Amino acid sequence: MPVNPGFTASGLCREAMLLRSLRYCLLALLVAGLAPARAESGSRPEHKITQSESFIMVEPMYATIYDAGRPCGMLMVAVGLDIPDRKLRGEAEHGMPLLRDDYLRSLTSFGATAVRPWRQPDVVAIADRLQRVTNRALHRPGARLLLAQVAIRVSR
Repeated sequence: MPVNPGFTASGLCREAMLLRSLRYCLLALLVAGLAPARAESGSRPEHKITQSESFIMVEPMYATIYDAGRPCGMLMVAVGLDIPDRKLRGEAEHGMPLLRDDYLRSLTSFGATAVRPWRQPDVVAIADRLQRVTNRALHRPGARLLLAQVAIRVSR
């Protein structure tokens, strides 16, 4: 009996096998595409850093540390703002890019002049400095700066 090369041992032609595997792939893609939409429409609670409505978290900021005029590490500072006044909080959220820029400029200057790689940074000086920047940027006091983390990474 002659063997037909278009058929496999199970009796299905190659085209039918390809069609079936294509259907399975399309079904898998369809299920994968619907899964995120279904997960977003679910009743999962929103992740919040704190229960306080007056708290705004600012993304961590990095500044270069210098030793003998050469970069030798990074200063990382993470802060949050506690602003009970709703109007001032709205202004702070709206002006966050400028506020972050002021923070980074101040930390860059501080990292270049006051931070040494062999010594822990003065967290009180950092907090006081960033609080003054906050008051100046918002044009009035009322926002309290809260330090979340201060760390240095020395690279040699």
